[in-house]
Amino acid sequence: MPDGFSAGDTAFVLISAALVMLMTPGLAFFYGGMVRAKSTLNMLAMSFLSLGIVSVLWVLYGYSLSFGPDAGAGLIGNLDFLGLHGIGLDDLTGTIPVTAFSAFQLMFAIITPALISGAVADRARFAAWGLFIALWVTVVYFPVAHWVFFFDGGKGGWLGDRNGVIDFAGGTAVHINAGVAGLALCLVLGRRIGFRKDPMRPHSLPLVMLGSGLLWFGWFGFNAGSALAANGVAAMALVNTQVATAAALLGWLVYEKLRHGAFTTLGAASGAVSGLVAITPACGSVSPLGAVAIGLVAGAVCAAAISLKYRFGFDDSLDVVGVHAVGGAIGSLLVGLFATGTVGQTAKGLFYGGGPGQLGKQAMGVAVVGGYSFVLSWLLAKAIDRTVGFRVADEVELAGIDQAEHAESAYDFSAMGAGLARTAFVSVPVSVAVSAPAAVVVADPLRTSPAPAPAAAVVAGLARTAPAPAPAAAVVAAVESVAEAAEKNGADAQ
Repeated sequence: MPDGFSAGDTAFVLISAALVMLMTPGLAFFYGGMVRAKSTLNMLAMSFLSLGIVSVLWVLYGYSLSFGPDAGAGLIGNLDFLGLHGIGLDDLTGTIPVTAFSAFQLMFAIITPALISGAVADRARFAAWGLFIALWVTVVYFPVAHWVFFFDGGKGGWLGDRNGVIDFAGGTAVHINAGVAGLALCLVLGRRIGFRKDPMRPHSLPLVMLGSGLLWFGWFGFNAGSALAANGVAAMALVNTQVATAAALLGWLVYEKLRHGAFTTLGAASGAVSGLVAITPACGSVSPLGAVAIGLVAGAVCAAAISLKYRFGFDDSLDVVGVHAVGGAIGSLLVGLFATGTVGQTAKGLFYGGGPGQLGKQAMGVAVVGGYSFVLSWLLAKAIDRTVGFRVADEVELAGIDQAEHAESAYDFSAMGAGLARTAFVSVPVSVAVSAPAAVVVADPLRTSPAPAPAAAVVAGLARTAPAPAPAAAVVAAVESVAEAAEKNGADAQ
């Protein structure tokens, strides 16, 4: 290997790349649990589609446009590395092979469009979504990555290298970029049927918690790996990531307890993600105390920001705008206050004697990336909607997008539900059913409104010819209730 090569740094970056790759399936679980059951597979598949499309495009031209020699004014890379041509095994970026660096940055390119998918959950055609991914990374992500991440001694990207905007791991290029694009898409596609009227609660909070845990785990690779070396900066980035995320989780929980009266698991998961987002641009330039402050601010502000969709009427299904656009902006701006000048950057924030200059640069980065992403994303989504159609038909949305787009469903309780129904209604005598409490046994199968008691609603569903929509645990609980009533009736008779 050539002089300057570090096996330790290379191993660290390769492991970090694998961790960042894991974040996309983690995001799929996170989003998949937040939607209704009838859209679960579609939500998972939208993230996995990004893994497929972006990986291929990255090799064909994505890496070259993002990290090829600058083609002019720091706006885009040239085409020297099409197909990764001309990159040898001994070529280095710092102390690691260029191929390792390319693999690491690929994982950032993959997860960024996947983040957008949460804004249009339940209503986007899968083929149109794939087309949007391909076009969006080409005209939005690859140029912005060049602006922010490509450094070449002052001749690299115009935001990061030429104008000093600090974004250690992707607050602007990934999170603001994706969050604002999500806003553009949900404006083009419009609101879901039943928005503001029907309850659209997460169908599986355990999946949400699992997904957030995988994201938290993978984010150590995302942030610490961005040091591109196993050194003190990477270690500080990891510590900052942990404490900012923890602080944001607490900030979100306190806010929702004061505002809504409860500590929710969804709030804990969302708070953690908001902290991860906010610390991303700042983790290599602030102290641990600064990271705690950033996390607390992000947790509380993002918790408040997710309600903006109801105030302004845009249907951001899974709060991509409130968490990623707002969280990314908070983290990017607070670099201008909390940068110490002693971690991975020499620039100092306002609170460390640096004056307002860095804060101004950070604001410029937020505004430029946000504006560019919104305009291009809106135009792309509008063009796709006008040509091939972006939104599914109303009947598909109502029935569930999983069956229409994928010919599958995430959960199938029909066979078990039918079996339980036969067991319950064959083994329990009619006299028992009649004498048992009405709330426990059988609600009128012809009722058009839901039964007030969960067990009654489940048994009513079993009594109908269609399979019960309730989860297996609820079905079993209902049958157990009927059995208990039968036993009690038998004991009384004796």
